[in-house]
Amino acid sequence: MKKFLCVVLSLAMIISSCAVMAFASGEVKGEISDYPVIIVPGYSSTNLYYGDSLETGEAVWGLNWDHVLERVFARIAELGMGLGALTVGNADYIADVLAEEMTALFEKLRCNPDGTSAYELHQDYTEAADKNNAVLIERYPDGKYRQEIEISDEIAQYIGHENIYNFSTDFRMGAEYCAGLLDDFIQSVKKHSGKDKVNLFAVSHGGQVTATYLTLYGYKGDVDNAVLTVPAIGGAGIAYDAMTANIEFDEECLVRFVENGTMTEENYNWLVKANQLGFIDNLLNTLFPKLIPTLGYWGSLWDFIPAHKYEDAKKQLLDPEESARLIAISDRFHYEILPSVGKKLTECIENGMNISIIAGTGERIVTGMNENSDGIITTNASTGATCAPYGMRFADGYVQKNSCGGKNKISPNMELDASTAYLPDNTWFVDGLFHGMTYKDNYTRILMMTQLLTDNITDVYSNESYPQFKYSSNASHTVHAVFDGCDEGVLNGEAEKLIVTNVCNSGKVNILAVYCDGAKLKFDIPAFNSLNPGDTLEIPFTGDIPKKSASAVNITVYYTMDNITPVGYRTQTFTLDNGKAAEKQEGYVSAEAKTPFDDVLFGEFDAILKKLGLKELLSMFYTIIYCITTSLSVF
Repeated sequence: MKKFLCVVLSLAMIISSCAVMAFASGEVKGEISDYPVIIVPGYSSTNLYYGDSLETGEAVWGLNWDHVLERVFARIAELGMGLGALTVGNADYIADVLAEEMTALFEKLRCNPDGTSAYELHQDYTEAADKNNAVLIERYPDGKYRQEIEISDEIAQYIGHENIYNFSTDFRMGAEYCAGLLDDFIQSVKKHSGKDKVNLFAVSHGGQVTATYLTLYGYKGDVDNAVLTVPAIGGAGIAYDAMTANIEFDEECLVRFVENGTMTEENYNWLVKANQLGFIDNLLNTLFPKLIPTLGYWGSLWDFIPAHKYEDAKKQLLDPEESARLIAISDRFHYEILPSVGKKLTECIENGMNISIIAGTGERIVTGMNENSDGIITTNASTGATCAPYGMRFADGYVQKNSCGGKNKISPNMELDASTAYLPDNTWFVDGLFHGMTYKDNYTRILMMTQLLTDNITDVYSNESYPQFKYSSNASHTVHAVFDGCDEGVLNGEAEKLIVTNVCNSGKVNILAVYCDGAKLKFDIPAFNSLNPGDTLEIPFTGDIPKKSASAVNITVYYTMDNITPVGYRTQTFTLDNGKAAEKQEGYVSAEAKTPFDDVLFGEFDAILKKLGLKELLSMFYTIIYCITTSLSVF
């Protein structure tokens, strides 16, 4: 019953939070490029059809959802029986029903074991004249065949819809195949627009396709600016979890993903804190192997397997003879193209191209892979950076792997080493940015638009307002903290105040307490403070800032709001920069912020509270009381 209630509450949260949110103010400044923009979209964005023409053919992707619902209702009794069996641990029945329906539904999308399409499929349009935004808006006012519409509409405010084009491809095929079609499309856009270059805006799978295109064809010099947001350059961890039936859904992470996507200012993730829905894992891990004959030979899915997981997955799922062609194509991607991405992108930059990568960090893969990610794509695969495992950080005194000319490439939370990235000076990391949410964060929204439409930002040192490492300011995070006179995520010996900003779009925030893990600092919270959206609060503090560097402290801000989240908090990690670097240590340490509540726990009580999902709640209230009482004791 508890699991059922959890599902109902989570669904209610999703439905109730789908209101339209306003963005903070901000606009692109500087001279706007007159080159056309090509949108290279995320995965499965292309409509595919089977038949002689788009008008008369059968849509095999870009589905008729009325037809899907008809099939659901036709088998509603069987699905009901399957759900009943699922709740007591038997996933086979409902998995069989779903697999049968999905196999029939996606039959035309099936690829043979060698990676070739079992049916001759076509995409919607291929020529620039037909993929121009202005043309598509006139033909299809409902937005059909346009890509990444929210972002596209904002880009159009600067350059007009007539200068925006939508790339599409058979997304089932591998990255090299798609990159070849992108090259063809760029030539078509150049001819249609009369310009000698284009700008590329790539999202997720589009980032992998674009990185592959630049690696293979960048020497042509057809691109001026290329912006890759949350790119799947080196794969997507979620693909490995699904294809090898290793799913262990992190329901809390999934709910926070939804909170970020809807920019909701209420926190609902506590609903699933103590109710991890293992029966969903059971269903998916039973279902996916049944779909391998239909979906398991898509070349794109194999290019999504991260390099360090590739051989394991290949051994499990591919016959070396039947799938020899598919293996050869994917081997080439993993062992020839991917290892050369950094070198080739650097050459493009040296030849005058601007290339930017914006990646999310600080989350685990929603399907369970315990690696630093944006919820879908590991940060390592997205950027090439060296990452500590999720929930861990580098030990104090960690030294970055590559010197990078003396530039610091270690993130303030000491979880990332960007010195090994494909582009160490052209990659921006945003902690707490979920996959596909670049447009939902005002900081990354203006950053990516500026990178795409101007030449103002050529690397992470071009503009101090856009540092290489940043904490997300998505409204769902409620507050954002920095120390006065310090860079983002840094605490030096000169700081005297913590500056807290309300990053909500509409809700008021009251700061209750601030706790520092790693230094004995006491924060003097002004009484009766109330922050409107965008307001800041300067909080003086006393105590000694440790005289060392290359070490970290955790700052947790506790607050109240007038909504379903009566009390909430946000923790940010800051690197100390106040003296001699800590002695170098190897390995990793826990990144979890300690609170005064940890000092009063004993024996197995900590593990019991975590299992019940109560530790976080009790710790929050205990710490607030601790901060208030210790502050009063000063007087």
